[in-house]
Amino acid sequence: MKKFLIVGLGNIGAEYGGTRHNIGFEVLDQLVNDLGGTFETQKLGDIAKVKYKGKTLICLKPSTYMNLSGKAVKFWMQEEKIDIAQLLVVTDDLHLDFGTLRLKAKGSDGGHNGLKDLQDKLQTAAYARLRFGIGSTYNKGRQVDYVLGKWKPEEIKALDERLSRAADLICSFVFAGLQQTMNAYNNT
Repeated sequence: MKKFLIVGLGNIGAEYGGTRHNIGFEVLDQLVNDLGGTFETQKLGDIAKVKYKGKTLICLKPSTYMNLSGKAVKFWMQEEKIDIAQLLVVTDDLHLDFGTLRLKAKGSDGGHNGLKDLQDKLQTAAYARLRFGIGSTYNKGRQVDYVLGKWKPEEIKALDERLSRAADLICSFVFAGLQQTMNAYNNT
């Protein structure tokens, strides 16, 4: 049975709940809920183990805060003996319009501190990532406030469908593979 590590990037703490930067946590909450699982607090994060079509998904929401996510990811990859080809990281992306989903096999950190730490700890940028567009409608110099800000009412209305679509994309990645999932879901 093949195992996958699905990581949602975000920050722990009530003050970060419902913020754009925590979309990785929200996507994992949707996925785990859809697959009938629950999270429990373990070493370096909240973990849920769920099954999908004969595959095991180990879903991780690191408790190390966004900028130190690599430590938790590396630990759980070693703990569960998961190859980098079975790693998928879900993160927010300012460079994509709100709700846009983009699955990539590898790439740069794009200025994202969570991805920067991940690449530093894993010593590679060659891992799959699902970038969830949060848009970039902020004034110059207000990027941090925007990223750590709450969703606008019109975004909240569209969020359920986008989260559901992201969870479906992850299931496709696990079952059908990276290339087929990219072809079916990117930019939808």
